[in-house]
Amino acid sequence: MHLDECQDFGCSCLTQLALGRRTEPGGGEIVNSNGIAADIRRGIAAGQYRYGARLPSVRDLAERYEVSQQTVAAAYAVLAALGMVRTERGSGTVVTAGRSADAHLGTFTPPDLAAATAWKPSDGGQATEETTLVRQLAAPKYPADWGLAEGSQVVERTRIRSVDGIPAQHKMTVLPYEIAARAPEGYEGAPPMLAPVGAQPVKPPTGVRVADWLGWDVARTEAFITAEPMDPAASAALGMAEGTPGFRIANVTKDSEGNTVYVTVTTAPLHHRVTLDIIG
Repeated sequence: MHLDECQDFGCSCLTQLALGRRTEPGGGEIVNSNGIAADIRRGIAAGQYRYGARLPSVRDLAERYEVSQQTVAAAYAVLAALGMVRTERGSGTVVTAGRSADAHLGTFTPPDLAAATAWKPSDGGQATEETTLVRQLAAPKYPADWGLAEGSQVVERTRIRSVDGIPAQHKMTVLPYEIAARAPEGYEGAPPMLAPVGAQPVKPPTGVRVADWLGWDVARTEAFITAEPMDPAASAALGMAEGTPGFRIANVTKDSEGNTVYVTVTTAPLHHRVTLDIIG
């Protein structure tokens, strides 16, 4: 069973657009403001651009990336919105953030994973969820950071979560095709993770985790929460301008041998809260 392939920019659009880059038909790379901002963010996080350092001028950076000065100015504006740089007329752009410092909140083992609630509005409201994309593609280079080998066949599923009809979260799930193709014993029809857009939602029996229902070996999940520019797909789904800062919550779930079972990336506007209950 094969799903529709990505047509817009080849199969690598999964991550190229998220990184602010795409490839022309002739093989050349096009960089936009998000791509430039991402490069500088990585440089700041790695200590290449130190706190208080002056960044290249808009003109110099435009020449380096072979883009317009407006594109570079937009990249600096995104970084300023994230609190990473400050631009002053006549003084240029200065780094106002230090090296990346992860804050590990700890390791928690819930007493009953089957009783977990994936998401819900914290102040009431009508919650709805819609699958908007299901496709099979060859994994591009970037998901290698998640443990998904470049060129391997993966399935991408996108869902939009809304509260009172207003989009609140964009959630992308990526997993190896061989895992997505699994179905519960005795189950008839397309495997649940390959169900097409518009299909009736399929859920496990009450009190059973999806992973257990599908026979997945799930041992642990690592979560990474950052504030950064939204990728084009997320910003479009949430009705916001491309590059608008937002929460990015990436969860990488591994099996008992350390192999990646699936990855979820959830994007939400910064004016929302991200909450977690720890029981016990």
